[in-house]
Amino acid sequence: MQNKIYIQLVIVYFFGAFLYSEDILEIYNEALENDPTYRAAEYSYLADKQLVVQGRAALLPSLTLNGATNWNEYYQNDELQQEYNSFSKSARLSQPLFRLDSWFNFKRSKSLTNASEADFGYQQQSLLLRTAELYFGVLRAIDNLNASISEEKAIKKQLDQAKQRYEVGLSAITGVQEAQLAFDLSKAARINNEGNLFSAREALNALIGREIFSIDELGEGLKVSSPFPNSKEEWVKTALENNYQLKASYLRKDAAKSNARSVASNHLPKIDIVGSASESETNQFNYEGFEVNGQGIPVPAVTGRRNYAIQMSIPIFQGGAVSSRRKQAYSQYNEADENTLFAERRIIQEVRSQFSNVVTLVANVNAQEQAVISATSALEATRVGYNVGTRNIVDLLQAEKNLYSAEKNLANAKYDYILANLRLALAAGTISPSDIVEINDLLN
Repeated sequence: MQNKIYIQLVIVYFFGAFLYSEDILEIYNEALENDPTYRAAEYSYLADKQLVVQGRAALLPSLTLNGATNWNEYYQNDELQQEYNSFSKSARLSQPLFRLDSWFNFKRSKSLTNASEADFGYQQQSLLLRTAELYFGVLRAIDNLNASISEEKAIKKQLDQAKQRYEVGLSAITGVQEAQLAFDLSKAARINNEGNLFSAREALNALIGREIFSIDELGEGLKVSSPFPNSKEEWVKTALENNYQLKASYLRKDAAKSNARSVASNHLPKIDIVGSASESETNQFNYEGFEVNGQGIPVPAVTGRRNYAIQMSIPIFQGGAVSSRRKQAYSQYNEADENTLFAERRIIQEVRSQFSNVVTLVANVNAQEQAVISATSALEATRVGYNVGTRNIVDLLQAEKNLYSAEKNLANAKYDYILANLRLALAAGTISPSDIVEINDLLN
């Protein structure tokens, strides 16, 4: 009885998993917690936030405390004469007064921290696109598989009809052979699409670290339209102001410039205000064997010292190392400048390409919708012609293939349109979770 109940519970759980369908918003929220790529970027940002703290530290006062205790033994002719403790403590306070190298290094650390923040901002936006790509990758694979299954069933039906017509002498064996070939090809395509669906599901599973059984499909509410604003240059202007990758590149260029100025400042004077204090204590008050007028030499029990200074150091010559590092740093700044120019041109190209892609896909979706209508009408006409003997089995099989292909192409065009809009928004730096919410409203 217990085994029976256990089997029933397993069946309920198994089918319950398939009854519950997850949407893209749920998967995105889970990816924020479990996607390793995103979490690694977050920790990288948190680590780089400490750069500015470390850079600021070189401009602030530094305080050092030291302390020691010593046990002393005094021997004469291998005989212990005295033993005592001595204690010492000291403090040193230093405040940089003129350190241009530290100042520019602080500016460098600020730029690097801000660049890391921009990198993390891009990873946040990129996760939106990656989630959508993987989600619609599964839906695309499902649609392709469903089209293959429908095509295989339809061709199998035509194959059976062709065999029946051949058996009663109404058609030649070539009709059966043509139908068999089409059926074998459709079966191979179906098996291939099953593998593609498995791969697409596993890719989505890897995003959140668990298995997803069912996801919502795209409904009929998608309305395609040209990008707004309908101008490439407006989108380029937006990207130059908002793209996080470009912001990070600009900031790293600033960091490289500050580093070059910091290194170039190494030949300048370095001035610090320094204060120190020390104190020592000993339990010894005389040294055996040393006398003045028959008296032991007294030693103070506690001594102290205070010192205040302004220190300056100027590097004069270090074998050419200072000059070499300065040349190296400015070459690295020039490299960063060229990398920034490359990033700017790449992003401009990406924005223009994605803008054109969206415009093309708008026309493509409209064309594919009309193709489905035309393919449906053509199949009906071909089926009527086949029944009256004016069209052959090859014509009917091709008409069915055309319809399934048109339906598959329409679904793919819709997915491509949605993803192209997201890629355009990512390139422009305007993609946000609200885009995922809007897509989620289109699912059912």
